[in-house]
Amino acid sequence: APGIQALAEALDEFGSVFVVAPDRNWSAAGHPKTLHKPLRVQQVTWLDGRKALACSGAPSDCVALALLGLISGPIDLVVSGVNSNYNLATDVFYSGTVAGAMEACISDIPAIAFSMGPAHDSPVPEDKALTHAGFVAADIVRNVFAHGMPPHVMLNVNIPWASAERFRGIEVTRLGQRIYRDALVKADDPWGRPYYWIGGELPIGVPDDGTDIGAVENGIVSVTPLGVDLTRHDFRAEMAGWSFAKEASVAG
Repeated sequence: APGIQALAEALDEFGSVFVVAPDRNWSAAGHPKTLHKPLRVQQVTWLDGRKALACSGAPSDCVALALLGLISGPIDLVVSGVNSNYNLATDVFYSGTVAGAMEACISDIPAIAFSMGPAHDSPVPEDKALTHAGFVAADIVRNVFAHGMPPHVMLNVNIPWASAERFRGIEVTRLGQRIYRDALVKADDPWGRPYYWIGGELPIGVPDDGTDIGAVENGIVSVTPLGVDLTRHDFRAEMAGWSFAKEASVAG
């Protein structure tokens, strides 16, 4: 994918870049862990001569294999992307791109997921937009190496489709609110058996200040720190006042 190549080229300045990528599209695949069938890996050569490994598994599988020894030596940073559409707000729970970075995060390896918005009616051609995304990625990676990150934390980066001339800066954000407009689509196959699609309209978002959606709506790169811990600690404290049973009651 062009986004993977652009990211690899942009990060060459930081040292050895090893590429392990899925051999097909895994959009909205979430965070699978393939345990019940073999994973196939083959070496491929890009047009520029770079060697890469293509894996039959999901992005999370690619990262797992790399960390488990497919790539020898220590791994300082895992990057995932550049995905060809935004991963904003609750998209992060569906995103294969984010899952790739989260797999490294679980193993306490610093990780970043990169996604780039759609072109819409932008006059900026894809090659320029990807070059700009590479510049943004290198800037963020440079800061990660300079400042470090806490344990089990990753960054989710969303980059508007733009060129260097249209760059409007980088903002640290929180997850926004996605509004999904899914619909159940039912049909029958030639034998009269029903089947279903998840259809509907594209999701929309609430562009609140300080959110990832608000940033990209204003043409600003969004960087959102995410963690492994999904616990709602505020509600956990409130639940301490609940009256749970202290002894089991056996009917009889």
